[in-house]
Amino acid sequence: QVLLVESGGGLVQPGGSLRLSCAASTSGNIFSIYAVGWFRQAPGKQRELVATMTNGGITDYIESVKGRFIISRDNAKSTVYLQMNGLKSEDTAVYYCNVGLEITPESSFVFWGQGTRVTVSL
Repeated sequence: QVLLVESGGGLVQPGGSLRLSCAASTSGNIFSIYAVGWFRQAPGKQRELVATMTNGGITDYIESVKGRFIISRDNAKSTVYLQMNGLKSEDTAVYYCNVGLEITPESSFVFWGQGTRVTVSL
């Protein structure tokens, strides 16, 4: 079981930026073999996959965040980040990360962290 601790959320005005962090309880050598992903769950909606990065550094994003969000990782720190710029009200959600050998929208996970809440509002 990998423990995941997300942080960095908060209240931000539309157009603002936040940087989310997710620390995993694995060694850097183990973490480096995983793909990583950021998910979000808005009120009343299902959790959705927002961004992924393979262990080789290939990234992918849902259309609505392309050009605004950037996923990155620091294997030495077993940490994945999500830089969110140009935030919109529709980005309001609880954000979660996860790790796996492969992460797709169809992936299922048994364990999740507590998430970090992002609220975009005036």
